[in-house]
Amino acid sequence: MTNLLHPEPRQSAALAGHERMGSGAVNGTPEIPGLRRLIRESWQRSASFKANPDNAAAPLAFDWDQLEDYRRQHPLAAIMPVINKLLVQPSHDSGLLVAVGDEVGRLLWVDGDPTLQRRAEGMMFVPGADWSEASVGTSAPGTALALGRGIQIAGAEHYQRAVHPWSCTAVPFHDPDSGAVLGVVDITGTATAVAPHTLSLVEATVAAAQAQLRVERLQLAAELARKPVRRRSPAAAAGQGRGAREGSRAKEGSLYRNSLQLLGRDQALLSLGGRTVSLSARHSEILALLSAHPEGLSAEELSSLLYPGEGSTITLRAEMVRLRKVIQQLSPDAVPGSRPYRLPLDLVPDTGQVLSCLQRGAHRIALEIYRGEMLPRSEAPGIVELRTRVSSLLREAVLTDGSAESLLKYATLPEARDDVGIRRAALRLLPPRSPKRAAVVADLERLEAELRA
Repeated sequence: MTNLLHPEPRQSAALAGHERMGSGAVNGTPEIPGLRRLIRESWQRSASFKANPDNAAAPLAFDWDQLEDYRRQHPLAAIMPVINKLLVQPSHDSGLLVAVGDEVGRLLWVDGDPTLQRRAEGMMFVPGADWSEASVGTSAPGTALALGRGIQIAGAEHYQRAVHPWSCTAVPFHDPDSGAVLGVVDITGTATAVAPHTLSLVEATVAAAQAQLRVERLQLAAELARKPVRRRSPAAAAGQGRGAREGSRAKEGSLYRNSLQLLGRDQALLSLGGRTVSLSARHSEILALLSAHPEGLSAEELSSLLYPGEGSTITLRAEMVRLRKVIQQLSPDAVPGSRPYRLPLDLVPDTGQVLSCLQRGAHRIALEIYRGEMLPRSEAPGIVELRTRVSSLLREAVLTDGSAESLLKYATLPEARDDVGIRRAALRLLPPRSPKRAAVVADLERLEAELRA
């Protein structure tokens, strides 16, 4: 990154930027000579999130029990042996720390040089801490997730002044099947943490870990396919098979997240333990509503959210019988309960991921996940309300905090085809000589002509 070892001009520029930041002038001043554009834009986002550059430490997002349970179920748990072999073990002798975080920047594992670990505790660079841009401002883990690519941050380029003695390199980790962001891998230390070869090393490690995750999923799928289905007595099922079943579920849980893909499609994709099925439109609506109400819904409540006008609980019960049969074939443990209707396990809808990212200020990640309106043809009142909420919050976040690139990406969505506001905002942010301006101007002229017609 800096030649990459802390060249004085870049550190001087970053320190000058902090002086301007202290006067509250970061958002409105001209570009600071020598300060990288990605750093300036990250500082601007950090300021908009109300991150405090004078905070001495990152906040904790989990207590220890919560962290243990979350890590155990997280898909990245399955690739930690690869991370340990390629990064953690060498780091013990090289004065570096290796951190692995989730998709919103919360650190799950931190290991490496013991002396450095003790020093890092002072700024709460520890498992369970939140290192997103929204919490601590510019840092390699949080900014890599915000930008969706590998980056290096050196010394005073960090937003928090307490982090200036440190440098770091981070690369997002993508699901090898869906492409969704699962987390981030980071190397932190002194100037050697941003050596030119470090970024390539982390990128290669992430690629190897992604390949390993895919192999393990294929092996698990083959293993499950080979297992014969045997009829056993209730006593045998409760006794001999319990340990094997629990072991299998634990292994599946470490490789997959039970998910529901709703965005940009009329029929949802339900994934449970590595098995995926396309649902009918009505079943898509039911599971979308149940996943949005984990506390459960009565028959009357679900019916009112599902059917326009006066809902029929009799019709709903018939649909639930059919839905239970579909889910039973995928995973008996996932069959919804009744009185109230409730999902017995965590089901992560992509709409929920988008809302979670927006809540934490990670609109770039939200935009990566978002693939169009949720069940766009559905007229179910509860779906219409949720669809409008997700869409409007994403648009507001992109308009408020988005870069020109984010605005242009949003403009490619079907729902933004006629969005004048998005295009005008992009035009204001694009450099005067950007070749992308012509297409934006042409779009605006088309929309204005259609409005006059």
